[in-house]
Amino acid sequence: MSCATGSLTYLTADLPGIGGTIKGRPEDFLVEEQPQYEPSGEGEHLFLYIEKRRQTTTDVIRRVAKMFSVQRGKIGYAGLKDKHAVTRQHLSVHLPDPSNDEKYLSRFEFTPFKLLWSRRHHNKLRRGHLKSNRFVIYIRNVDASAAVRVRPVLDLLINQGAPNYFGHQRFGYRQMNHELGRLLLTRRWQVLLDLMLGGARETDNPATHAGRKAYDRGDYTAAIEVWSKYLRHDRQALDALCKGKNAHDAVMAVEQHQREFLISAMQSAMFNDVLDQRVEAGLLSRLVEGDLASLHANRAVFAVDADQARADNAPGGRVDRLEVSPSGPMWGPRMTMPAAAPLACELRVLERYELSQALLDQADHITIIGSRRPMRMAIANPDLAGGADEHGPYVRLAFDLDKGSFATTILREIMKNDDTSESPRSRTHNP
Repeated sequence: MSCATGSLTYLTADLPGIGGTIKGRPEDFLVEEQPQYEPSGEGEHLFLYIEKRRQTTTDVIRRVAKMFSVQRGKIGYAGLKDKHAVTRQHLSVHLPDPSNDEKYLSRFEFTPFKLLWSRRHHNKLRRGHLKSNRFVIYIRNVDASAAVRVRPVLDLLINQGAPNYFGHQRFGYRQMNHELGRLLLTRRWQVLLDLMLGGARETDNPATHAGRKAYDRGDYTAAIEVWSKYLRHDRQALDALCKGKNAHDAVMAVEQHQREFLISAMQSAMFNDVLDQRVEAGLLSRLVEGDLASLHANRAVFAVDADQARADNAPGGRVDRLEVSPSGPMWGPRMTMPAAAPLACELRVLERYELSQALLDQADHITIIGSRRPMRMAIANPDLAGGADEHGPYVRLAFDLDKGSFATTILREIMKNDDTSESPRSRTHNP
């Protein structure tokens, strides 16, 4: 099964890209969470606002749990943030007794991330408790004058809404998390391990390349001795194999959060496939009969008949105003189904993945929740400039995106060099 981003249809296909690279330095990619609410100042949960770089959100959660002597489940967060960037995000720690706050907070001095502020609140921070994300991005290896060519691309994306594709980060450093998720759902344990741990590629770093060769020989001890420490979930499976565990148990040795992430990647790839067909057909900014439309204000969905489609598609209607967009599937047991042509399209994609609704409904070995996702994303508060600094010329972009939307999808339309747009270094250990 091919990568879920490399050949997606551009909304701005008639406009040239500028090329370039991103994330050569973490400072060239800044992400800042815009909170849905401010903590009240009192309560059982200690809210933290931190700045990190070269760390995944999971890395930070694991470290914070140790610092505060709590289980990881006591840590709340609003969303996952990129490793290869400077990111500012909120966490919460369930800590009913405030008397030791200063002692715990002083430990941030000895961490690779920075505490910007802390404040107490009554409730745990939950996934999605986030208004938006603010991005400030420098595209390098371009002339500053390329900003002129960015303007028409950006204007089109602002006016029509950008395709809400999942970015390549969702699919892992080998771009196959979606296939691993499908194998996990269908209980093909050995095939999953072989795909995750074997099959050395030229793009692997030397140590992991040697580890994959050792895995294919069945020498799990030699494999884990050289396997990159950054690939923690791979190592969890390898460690289980070294202890003589069978394929099922080795897969289940991978922490639950990562297994659920693989299922999410599978759902994301199928969503991208449906959305790609919509963009190719010229129907991204148009409702059709049978759609389930998404209200951007609250993500509620409603069924669309012919009369509703005509009303919302009319000039100046809710589609033009980016208040309503067609939605696509995040397949799972609780997902609401569209009708007519949209349903037929979604079922064809499900079949192409050799899956069925019955299989999703019967999955009891993994958490999988279905939902709908808007097919468009709105770009707010955009800013564009070209310039140069001590690191060379750049095009600087800044904008806000709703929670769950990927800035790399916007950059893909602007740069038009797909997943090669990142520097090789930034791809080495992308989680």
